[in-house]
This record gives sequence, C-alpha cells and structure tokens, in this order.
Amino acid sequence: MKTRYLHLSAFSCDKCQGPVISGSTGIRENEISKEIDIREVGAICLSCGHRQSKATAPGGTRDLAPFQWDAPSSTGAEQTASAHFGTPTRAELH
Repeated sequence: MKTRYLHLSAFSCDKCQGPVISGSTGIRENEISKEIDIREVGAICLSCGHRQSKATAPGGTRDLAPFQWDAPSSTGAEQTASAHFGTPTRAELH
C-alpha cells in the first residue's frame, strides 16, 4: 500500500526576514522503501509573498518531521494545489 508524505521546512526571507515555508510531497511503496515521486510544492514568505526557493543563511533552515498525507481525491487535486500556491496579487498582500 502506498503512503504519501508531506515535508515542510521554514527559513528566513531574504527581503523582509519573515518566515518562508517550503514544501514537498513523496510516496513510499511500503514501510522500508525509499520515497519516490518526490515533488516540490513551492516556497513563499508568509509576510511579504516573496518566492524564495532555498535558504541563503547557513544553518537557517528548520525542517519539520514528515507526516503522512491522505491520498488526493479524483476531483482535480492538482488544480486545487495550483490555486492555493499561485502567485499572490498586490491586493492579496495588503
């Protein structure tokens, strides 16, 4: 049985020093297998909306433990994810 996992990490934004949240998903075929089909979800600063792909300060990344994620339904989950992680407009930032 396949198990899906969500990985999250946080680091400081280069522009405003706010929190940047970065995520990826992966699948394990069984308990002892390596994760496959790893996909980057993206990264965004929660304060200013800047899209920073990785931490620039050494040792500044905090990784959360991966956790199990339920399988997406067949109702266009990929479209939903794209909508949630789209580029924010200026109006959305204020």
